[in-house]
Amino acid sequence: LSHHALQRCVCVSCREQPIFSSRAHVFQIDPSTKKNWVPTSKHAVTVSYFYDSTRTVYRIISLDGAKAIINSTITPNMTFTKTSHKFGQWADSRANTVYGLGFSSEAHLSKFADKFAEFKEAARLAKERSQEKMELTSTPSQMSLNPPSELSLKRTQFLPFTNSRRLVSCSSTSITKHWEAELAALKGNNAKLTAALLESTANVKQWKQQLAAYQDEAERLHRRVRDRPPERRSASLQTPIHCFTLKTCSAESLCSPQELENLKEEVEKASQLQTQKDSLAQKLQETERRNAELESQLQDLEQRLETGQLESESFRKSLRSLLELLDGKIFELSELRDSLAKLMEDDSS
Repeated sequence: LSHHALQRCVCVSCREQPIFSSRAHVFQIDPSTKKNWVPTSKHAVTVSYFYDSTRTVYRIISLDGAKAIINSTITPNMTFTKTSHKFGQWADSRANTVYGLGFSSEAHLSKFADKFAEFKEAARLAKERSQEKMELTSTPSQMSLNPPSELSLKRTQFLPFTNSRRLVSCSSTSITKHWEAELAALKGNNAKLTAALLESTANVKQWKQQLAAYQDEAERLHRRVRDRPPERRSASLQTPIHCFTLKTCSAESLCSPQELENLKEEVEKASQLQTQKDSLAQKLQETERRNAELESQLQDLEQRLETGQLESESFRKSLRSLLELLDGKIFELSELRDSLAKLMEDDSS
């Protein structure tokens, strides 16, 4: 049979004409495992889009000798997926299989994918127009064409090439989740340290205000003692105010009993203020040291967070590159297998 006669055998109607053709290696998914590709052509064959103007139907047809290895009607539910720079696939729920095409160049693959999208959209519009015309006269059998097979389509649409790619994908998911958990933990620690730093800063501000108030009060008491008459502050000028005692004042007979009692209270109050001042100064130093530590930890966490995000993004890019490389290698191995098989056939003949 001639190629034209074979096409007529496959076509439903003679009105169905080819509208675009390309050459590619044809594969189908292994029906038993649903994972591996099985070549259905020994070499690159012609793959054509056909259009039936009477029924407004688009089909993909390919012949290997007298055998039709692809006979797929394009529906709005189908999706053509580029899985590498030379390989693409789509699922046909009516044929209960997934077709794969390996092209000689990325340009040929892109052209075929563009045509698929174009004819898929045309099929969708034609279906909508047909449903609008037959809305009042449609029968139950003319409703949804293949709803049960949509699940099969989704299940097989993005099947991996091999088990190794499935393992790489699982590993990628688990490592990505690990990085996301690590980033979430770092963000939580960052928030806690920030809150602690703000609280510590507020305490430092409050303590500085109290320390300034105590210093002002102590200075006022010192001025009050210095402003006393010379004959009554001679003893206080010779010794610090916190060492001034009732015995010293009485021995020199410089203070009246009431003045002595008032001075005693002022000395005690000044001593208490000095103690509080020293305590606050120590707390202030400890808080400032703690603030410095918190700021250092916060900077370290922010740096780790940024580094983790960069590493995570770099890892995702590496995985994507690895998967693309793996797809290309699988396709090259398939081509090599076809070439070796052809050599064996040539030698045997």
